[in-house]
Amino acid sequence: MLPSELIKQVRKIEIRTNRIVDELIGGAYHSMFKGRGIEFDEVREYTPEDDARDIDWNVTARMGAPYIKKFVEERELTVMLLVDVSASGAFGSGDKSKRQNAIEIASLLAFSAIRNNDRVGLLMFSDETELYLPPRSGRSHVLRLIRELVAFKPTRNGTDINAALRESMQILNKRSVVFLISDLISKDDIEKSMKIMNRRHDLVAIRILDPMETEWRPLANVVLEDAESGRIMTLSRSGQRYFNEKAQKFHDATKKTCDRAQVDMVDIRCGDDYVKSLMKFFGKRRKRRHK
Repeated sequence: MLPSELIKQVRKIEIRTNRIVDELIGGAYHSMFKGRGIEFDEVREYTPEDDARDIDWNVTARMGAPYIKKFVEERELTVMLLVDVSASGAFGSGDKSKRQNAIEIASLLAFSAIRNNDRVGLLMFSDETELYLPPRSGRSHVLRLIRELVAFKPTRNGTDINAALRESMQILNKRSVVFLISDLISKDDIEKSMKIMNRRHDLVAIRILDPMETEWRPLANVVLEDAESGRIMTLSRSGQRYFNEKAQKFHDATKKTCDRAQVDMVDIRCGDDYVKSLMKFFGKRRKRRHK
C-alpha cells in the first residue's frame, strides 16, 4: 500500500470512529471498567465517620490507636488490544474480511480510551507475537496504532492465543482491561490461559466470525483451503453438512469455554453492525455493575 493510500485509509477510519465515539459510545466503555483498579492514597487516624472495616490493624498495633488505610479509584485505565492477525482473518464472504472488522473495532476502542485520557497498547499476534506497541495516551499514539493495524503484514499464518495471553501477562505490570479480538479458532485449549488472565486483569473476548462459518449453506462440490495450514479439502453436499455441524459445535464449545473462564464474550459477525453489538455488551455490564 502506498503511503498516500495508507494515510487516506487511516484518516477515513479516524473520522468514522470519532463520529461513533461522539454519537454512540462516549464514555460508556469507561464506566464499564473504571473502578476495577485502586491505588493507595493515605493512612490516617480513624474517626467515628469512617467505616470500621477500613481499619489497618498492623498500623493500629504499631501506633497504639486506630488508623485506616484509604484507597482511591485509579484515575487512568490501561487498555491492551490483542489483535489476531493469523491467516484465517483474511477470510470474508461479504464486503469486509474478519481482519478489516477487527481493525475497525480496535480503532473504536482505542479512540474511546484516549477520549477518557486512558492509555492504550497493541499486541498483534499469529502463532507468535508479530508486533507490540506499549500502552500510551494521546491521539498521535492511536494514529500510529491504526497505521500499524492497516499496513502490517504478518510473517506467520498460524494462531497461538495462549502465547499471546502469556506474553500480555508478562508485559502488563498493573491491572488492565484486555480486549482479545479474534475469531477464537484455535487447535489448543485456551480456557486455563483465559482464567489466569481474567484473574489478573479484566479480559473481554470479541469474537469475529464470518456468516459462512456459522450458517453454511450446502452447495455442489466445494474445494476449501485452510488459510493457516494450507490443507485442501473437497467436500460433497453431505460433507459440507458434516463440516457445518462440526464448526457449529466448535463455536458453541468456545462460548462455553469463555463462560467457564468467566470471560465476557462479544459475538460479532461480518456484515452486522458491530457498534450495536458493543453497545449491547456495555448495557449488560452496566446493569451487572449496578445490581
